[in-house]
Formats: sequence, structure tokens, C-alpha cells
Amino acid sequence: MTARFLVLYEAPADPAAFDRHYREVHLPLAHRLPGLRRYTLGDRPADVRGSQPCYLVAELEWDTMEELRAAFASPEGRACAEDAVRLQDLAPVRSMVFDVAEP
Repeated sequence: MTARFLVLYEAPADPAAFDRHYREVHLPLAHRLPGLRRYTLGDRPADVRGSQPCYLVAELEWDTMEELRAAFASPEGRACAEDAVRLQDLAPVRSMVFDVAEP
């Protein structure tokens, strides 16, 4: 089973400041999360049904939900979560975790 952490960032008031902070500060922190298997970004996604699209989509992947939770309980995870508060000051954000299942 695979566990994912999905983050949806809405349009920031200052895209340049958001991009700079995300790429220079947040990404390096996130890449240090223990057990992280994969980190992908969907840059400026387009909504299929015409509603307000997100600005950025981040998808992080672990082997299990237990590993995901342990990663965010670690010192690296706490540092990443603290920085996520700064990102929320730059752009509204929604996040969720889920197990990936084959239909």
C-alpha cells in the first residue's frame, strides 16, 4: 500500500515571493523527510470543469501511512510543518493524506 500527502495551494498574492520561498526554503526541508519515496509538483494546474484552479499541487509519497505519520513526527517533519505555516501566509492551502488503492 502507498500513502500520499496531497497539498493544494491557491493563487498567492505575490507569486514571485511564494515561488522563491517554496523552491529555496520549503522544498529543501520537504526533501529531508524520512522515508519520502517520491515528491512531485503540478505547476499551475488547469481545472477541468471551469472552477478556480489551484496555483500549485504537491504530492508526496511514502510506502505506508505509518511511515508518512512518522516522517511528520520527526524533527525534519516538524521543521517542514513550521515552514508550511509561513507558506499559508503567502497562499491559501488545503492538504490531505490518503492511502492509494487500486480500483
